[in-house]
Amino acid sequence: MPKIVVLGAGVSGLTCALELAKKGNVVTVVAKHMPGDYDVEYTSPFAGANVLPMALDADSRWERRTWPELKRLAANVPEAGIHFQTARLMRRKVDAADLFKGKLSDGLFLPDPWFKNVLPDYQDLPASSLPANIHSGSEFTSVCINTPMYLSWLVGQCAALSVTFKRVTLKHIAEASQFAQGGGKADVVINASGLLACRLGGVMDAKVVPARGQTVLVRNEAEGIMYCGSGCDDADDELCYIMQRALGGGTILGGTYQKGNWDGNPDPNTALRIMKRAVAAHPELTGGKGIEGLDVIRHGVGLRPTREGGVRIEKELMEDGQWVVHNYGHAGWGYQGSYGCAEAVVELVDEVLLAKTAKSKL
Repeated sequence: MPKIVVLGAGVSGLTCALELAKKGNVVTVVAKHMPGDYDVEYTSPFAGANVLPMALDADSRWERRTWPELKRLAANVPEAGIHFQTARLMRRKVDAADLFKGKLSDGLFLPDPWFKNVLPDYQDLPASSLPANIHSGSEFTSVCINTPMYLSWLVGQCAALSVTFKRVTLKHIAEASQFAQGGGKADVVINASGLLACRLGGVMDAKVVPARGQTVLVRNEAEGIMYCGSGCDDADDELCYIMQRALGGGTILGGTYQKGNWDGNPDPNTALRIMKRAVAAHPELTGGKGIEGLDVIRHGVGLRPTREGGVRIEKELMEDGQWVVHNYGHAGWGYQGSYGCAEAVVELVDEVLLAKTAKSKL
């Protein structure tokens, strides 16, 4: 059977490993960080995470193809740590003329988005129900993911398909192939190194930069509402969003989207602004008690792996003859695009293996 090495154990790497193992490949995951770790280099545990589509229609494949699987898991696999929530989008009046500038996404706040026909129960909110500063609002059924639980669940699913895991720190992409199961070299290496793609030898993608996201995790419940605003008054690189993780995972209050900022330390002033924005947007969090009513679990900082020009999903024949399939640069949509991207990775791996088989018969 073909031997595959997946570099990276974030949500992208683990989902690729799972889908490749389902195809009968012999898969090994190698990574510096594994589920259970909390390190600023390891983005996946710090994500909310949820489904709030960010792509424009032309680039929506990854999210379109992921939603059915996340929906299935939320409905039928409670141990995965995913549950349904009602997403509420609020477009501020001051953003109405330019809903894109300085915001988290290009497509999320469009008044007539492609995902209105994909995500269930989409509806525009009546103007009479909106706060005075809000231009328009929408709601739909989405999901929120307890990320530590879900990452561990992915590991368990992979292990059940005989995927092996190795903790290693690699300096060059060429080093990954040697960790294939059974010795010898891998037929294909999957590069799901995330933010570290900008520092990994043989890749060194200068288009990859962090987008620092600071959050506050609280015990307060969000009453089934996942709130996301089109901006805030505090700064162009700050946001307001609220999402409650499944199975007691707490409620995430966010946040920031600070490109080029590598600082992994929570800033107390930023945290204060985040909490004030969340309570103002959703007073039910504290029952009208203000931020003093928030029960903080911890403050967090994650570095989203943004990439100029968007995600990189492509195959590459390296100088040493090793085939690599790249899958990195997901910015803030790694979870909600995970299965769609993994599907594309499987397709590229199949192309490489088919070409290898054809060549060997010549």
